[in-house]
Amino acid sequence: MSKHLDKLKSQVVKIIRYFPGLDSRLQLARRKKLASGDGYPDWKGLLGVESQHWSELHASNTQGKKVLIATSIGSHLAAMQMETTLAAALTLRGANVHALLCDGVLPGCQMCEPRFFPNSKRFADHGPSKDLCGHCYVPGRRVYEDIGIPVHAYSDNLTDDDKRHAEQLSAKLPVSEIEGFELDGIKIGEHAKAGALRFFARATIDDEPFGERVLRRYLKAAILTALSVKKLLQKEKYEVAVFHHGIYVPQGIIGEVARQQGIRVVNWNPAYRKNCFIFSHGDTYHHTLMDEPVMAWENMDWSPEREETISRYLRSRWQGENDWIRFTENPYFEKDRILAEIGCDASRPIIGCLTNVMWDAQLHYPANAFPNMLEWLLHTVRYFEKRPDLQLVIRVHPAEIRGSVPTRQPVVEELEKHFPKLPSNVFIVPPESNISTYVLSELCDSVIIYGTKTGVELTSVGIPVIVAGEAWIRNKGVTIDATSPEKYGNILSTLPRSQRLPAETVVRAKKYAYHFFFRRMIPINIFKGGSGVPPYSFHGPLASIKPGNDKGLDCICQGILDDAPFIYEDSYV
Repeated sequence: MSKHLDKLKSQVVKIIRYFPGLDSRLQLARRKKLASGDGYPDWKGLLGVESQHWSELHASNTQGKKVLIATSIGSHLAAMQMETTLAAALTLRGANVHALLCDGVLPGCQMCEPRFFPNSKRFADHGPSKDLCGHCYVPGRRVYEDIGIPVHAYSDNLTDDDKRHAEQLSAKLPVSEIEGFELDGIKIGEHAKAGALRFFARATIDDEPFGERVLRRYLKAAILTALSVKKLLQKEKYEVAVFHHGIYVPQGIIGEVARQQGIRVVNWNPAYRKNCFIFSHGDTYHHTLMDEPVMAWENMDWSPEREETISRYLRSRWQGENDWIRFTENPYFEKDRILAEIGCDASRPIIGCLTNVMWDAQLHYPANAFPNMLEWLLHTVRYFEKRPDLQLVIRVHPAEIRGSVPTRQPVVEELEKHFPKLPSNVFIVPPESNISTYVLSELCDSVIIYGTKTGVELTSVGIPVIVAGEAWIRNKGVTIDATSPEKYGNILSTLPRSQRLPAETVVRAKKYAYHFFFRRMIPINIFKGGSGVPPYSFHGPLASIKPGNDKGLDCICQGILDDAPFIYEDSYV
């Protein structure tokens, strides 16, 4: 395992780019881009001769449905591209749109990432104020004001007493109580911890020298967010709040406060397919896709066209040519080569095990069999240590080194801590490997997952999938779902399964896969894709966002304004 660990560390160092200070080329390039306005939509140019009409439109919309676009982070270029475009599109549909931005008052936020703070002490001492805030609020506010959208700043609704209260509470609360801490019924601690874990790119911060100080920064930021947003929502009486992610700080707290105030919440994220986005009502899609009623998809007309569409798309994911989110470059598919590299015996049953990035979206999911992914993984290895008749192949997620925030807590390293020598029937495929996860899974009797969406794909080709965590394929009637360590052990005791899923189960799985990839992932054709930051951008013309010119955008705007389902209906009926 040590050679894999050495490779992993090398890859992580290359990708994270640990420069000696914040004046690195990466940081300087980002500052220059933000200061120049590059990366933001040019709304003044897009409005052009329609500026007067636009002003009149705003004046006539004052009685329209009141919408808060709670972007909060003005330097989040992908969010600014989408959310200012949504603000303009909703204005064209008669809405009275406002925006919310942080004006530097929060001592921590989602933009604080390891790549910007290779020295965590600097962040613990100063937060984002010295390095990020100066290039966030002002350009973000300018872009919204270019389209006449009123902008609320966090400080507008915070008194000196509020700030002192947040300071005292975040400093005095025992660290053991932070994760479960609630303020007036709002789950402050859960999102504060998720923010700190994201900052360190780890699933635990116990061994981080500045872990507690960073966690308290996010706790204070979460408290300030709750106090400010609560007052804003009480004063302005919005019908719906729209914002990206729906987790971390401040977005997760905005959602908690809005739901408590009885205000509809809409969250969104870029989807996997090119030019597609996932929107969800009420909460982040991390939660809603697990609880979505099966009636939303199980009775759809299953036409030959839909069957062909999903089969062709799933096969394309082997290379990822139709996606703008992919983690493996130049995968290889030769089964003999894969078996030889791993060292498996093809004559004995192989059980696959697909991991996640350990720090990502660390939220509470009641249905999980284990409190976190690491405990599940260690439990699984210990079980297979007692089952020499089976072989376990752990495919570490490539996003550990190729994701937007590469992990600082690699699965291989954690396994080595607990198993200096792995059981002889347990094998590792490290994150840098170009082995195709799909072909590897085809070699397996069955596959165990924690939270990866790959379960949606594997069940669609008949591979039995066991779910131990928050995977979206859970509760869809096509997987074997564990809800406790005891039930998980009982499921493992039935291995090997020695057969593929029944034909009717495969059809059901394909229906859900189609729903997931082609109905919940809503295509928007107005954006131009790119390979940099942001990965997409809007360049007009303005007419393209008017009603009737983009079916996906119409679907999204209707969902926001009328509480309609965020389901894209295609022509295959």
